Amino acid sequence: MSRYESIAGGVTAPDGFRAAGVACGIKAEGLDLAVVAAGAPVPAAAVFTTNVVTAAPVLVSRSHLEQSDASARAVVINSGCANACTGDTGMAVARAMAEAGAEHLGCAPAEILIASTGVIGVDLDGAKVARGIAAASSTLSRQGHLDAARAILTTDLGPKEAAARAETGAGGFRVGGMAKGAGMIEPNMATMLALLTTDAKVAAPRLQRALREAVDDTFNAITVDGECSTNDTVFALASGASGVEIDDATYPTLVDTLRAVARDLAVAIVRGGEGASKLVAIRAHGARTLDEARHAAHTLANSLLVKTAVHGGDPNWGRLVAAAGRAGVAFDPTRAVVRIGDTVLFEHGRPFDERAPAAADHLRGTDVEIQVDLGVGTHEATVWTCDLSAEYVRINSEYRT
Repeated sequence: MSRYESIAGGVTAPDGFRAAGVACGIKAEGLDLAVVAAGAPVPAAAVFTTNVVTAAPVLVSRSHLEQSDASARAVVINSGCANACTGDTGMAVARAMAEAGAEHLGCAPAEILIASTGVIGVDLDGAKVARGIAAASSTLSRQGHLDAARAILTTDLGPKEAAARAETGAGGFRVGGMAKGAGMIEPNMATMLALLTTDAKVAAPRLQRALREAVDDTFNAITVDGECSTNDTVFALASGASGVEIDDATYPTLVDTLRAVARDLAVAIVRGGEGASKLVAIRAHGARTLDEARHAAHTLANSLLVKTAVHGGDPNWGRLVAAAGRAGVAFDPTRAVVRIGDTVLFEHGRPFDERAPAAADHLRGTDVEIQVDLGVGTHEATVWTCDLSAEYVRINSEYRT
């Protein structure tokens, strides 16, 4: 069994990384550009949005990973402008971001990965970005992780950081991370950016495989509003500074630790979702396959009727049964079980409405658990979501105004 413990330090908790966050004027106020750098090019991995409308920084970073044989010296992220749907101008600015990072860090442009977040369809000011990269590159430090985490925020309530130390028979290594995201959150990927770092020594193909495994159960297991963005990206960099080599024996520990850090960040995204007042863990179990369990959990988590019932504290088991029944997976209502908290509200095809007060008490809390047994198998999956409030509508109706 893997052993790991939470530690402080965010993306610079692992040895071999420095970070900085600066204000360069992309946003009206506050920090808006972050740089996280290794001392030299290191193995890199990424998972990107599946949206066919793909932002310029995603296209550039994909290309750079191919050109550099999956290595990177640094990641540059701006907030306040997504640089999406900006045509040739946006591509030119995205490439210029990488060139500026390369100039200040002494590497090839292909060894700089970039990401942007903010409003779609607005031109990103290349001059401001260039000044920000120069300023951030000159102030990189082990202590700069929190400023970097703050610099990538948009409508987020606050910075999101996590880190953990793992022990193996070959010694210890660390994983750190930062993320942003509050709205347009839906898997494959969610409208979010994240960077994970580790000082484990791991080859790029194995790092890519580990990142994908960790993402499937974390960043791809959250939803705020069912909206998939144009910019969603998760990067991973491995400095190797710990000297702990990831082989077949230590690989499970790397995956478990990446997953633990990613889960903390993913849950923080949902907890701070736009207008959210409750974190909701929805577990679909009793499924025929893992994919069917995941699909059912996502269907329940994205149901507007389920999310509004949670917000209103209404233990409406009927909405849960109906959502499970339309999920397009095997489902046996005569064997299904619905729980809110520890309270069974529906079982063997019949309701137990007399238990509703106990379920309503659970829904009054800020951490809600919902379980639906599909009654057809042994597989299970959990998706984290939040309630849907009038505040979410207000935030997004006023986003550009």
